[in-house]
Amino acid sequence: MKKILIVGCMIGALASCTSTERGTAIGAGTGAVIGGVATNSWGGAAVGAVAGGLVGAAIGESEKRRGYCVYRDRYGRTYEARCR
Repeated sequence: MKKILIVGCMIGALASCTSTERGTAIGAGTGAVIGGVATNSWGGAAVGAVAGGLVGAAIGESEKRRGYCVYRDRYGRTYEARCR
C-alpha cells in the first residue's frame, strides 16, 4: 500500500513540472531501472539514472518552443528568436 501511495505522489508531482523537468525525471527513472537490471548492482542503477537524466533533460529542453532557438547578445542577455 505504501508503494502505491509513493508512486501516486510521484506521478502527481510530475504533472506540475515543465517539459524539461518531466523529461529529466522520466529519463532518470528509466535509466536507473535499466542500469540496475542490466548490471544487477546499485552502481549500475546510479550510472543509468545519471545518463537517463541527461538524455531526458536534453529531450525535454528541445520541446519548449519548436522552431525557436535561444541566443545570447553581446551583453550576455539571452533571448528567443526563430532558428536560423
